[in-house]
Amino acid sequence: MPSLRTLPCRLLLLSIWLVAAPAMAASDLHEELLHRVQAFLYEQAEADEVVIEVSPPSAHLPRCEHPEPFLPRSGAPAVGRVSVGVRCGAGGHQVRYLQAQIGVIASYPVAAVDLAPGSVLTEAHLELRHGNLAELPRQAVSDAAELVGQQARRSIRAGSPLQAQFFQARAVVERGQAVVVEAGGSSFRVTREGEALEPGALGESIRVRFGQREIIRARVIGNGRLAIDI
Repeated sequence: MPSLRTLPCRLLLLSIWLVAAPAMAASDLHEELLHRVQAFLYEQAEADEVVIEVSPPSAHLPRCEHPEPFLPRSGAPAVGRVSVGVRCGAGGHQVRYLQAQIGVIASYPVAAVDLAPGSVLTEAHLELRHGNLAELPRQAVSDAAELVGQQARRSIRAGSPLQAQFFQARAVVERGQAVVVEAGGSSFRVTREGEALEPGALGESIRVRFGQREIIRARVIGNGRLAIDI
């Protein structure tokens, strides 16, 4: 018999875990409510394989007529443990809340090899695994494309899910490096040579010193090149 994880999504969507006879009676009473909540969460998950577990409402609550589910935190990812609001009645004036556990089964990137601090992430360092995204660390990324080309802040073991806070943009200007700073407007442009007082990645603003005392901030636009927008 296949395990819960391997059942097709549309079968998993119908699974409600009940632990006692009174809860079974509650599920019969609130059948429409539970089905509406499950269907709503399935749409919010936007995935082909979903495991949804909804805790049934209290048996003492009256039946919810014309249930309209909603997420109290608009824009929050529908994965893991979530609270679901439901408006009841023709006018939706009655509101109750249910707890649900959502697991999205999908591919996610992990480190294919051990990465040392300062390593620049490339496609060769990545591999895909298939599993429940709800079981990953909260900061794990589902698309590693945004991290390729960045540097590791710390050691990362092979097989570890990739987390955004473990990486930083690669510096193209180093501290103490001689740099060229450009400034200009619509009809002119001038350049000055200075010294970078801190490292910087593309788009970052760093301090640059001219001579002995003059210090300004400029935006990194390339290898050894910065700009001041006027």
